[in-house]
Amino acid sequence: MRTPLSHSRSVPRPPVAGRTLEAWLHWQEGLHPSTIALGLERTREVARRLAVGPVCPVVVTVAGTNGKGSSVALLESILSAAGYRVGSYTSPHLLRYNERVRVAGRSVDDRSLCQAFAAVERVRDGVGLTYFEFGTLAALYILERARLDVVLLEVGLGGGWMR
Repeated sequence: MRTPLSHSRSVPRPPVAGRTLEAWLHWQEGLHPSTIALGLERTREVARRLAVGPVCPVVVTVAGTNGKGSSVALLESILSAAGYRVGSYTSPHLLRYNERVRVAGRSVDDRSLCQAFAAVERVRDGVGLTYFEFGTLAALYILERARLDVVLLEVGLGGGWMR
């Protein structure tokens, strides 16, 4: 029986342990039939299974249509200079996917992302996630475990949704 958290499309098997970041990202592209799927039910359910709770004591959410990435970069610089251990999640990336998740001033490495993707996949249990949802859950998994003072999250649906 089909549930609201799943979809009927056949999905290829996930990359095996030790596969590359590129293999994980390519696999995620075909995971959900839509690029955008409104609603938070799927993401909340997988986050619950992943045991992702509050990522740290202070979370700053940066929202809007333009300038979110620049605002996050500026806040990260200011907070880091003040001695805080800062993590951030932004999207999209400019050159490499790793840029989306930063911990203590550095983009996370391929290994950390692959481990987080594997953790999400272990608990997903057929829930259909978009590329963005899968990556967001992996980012939150990494940030929660990084022992941060502040997390900066860029959010937004784009200008078309705000009109």
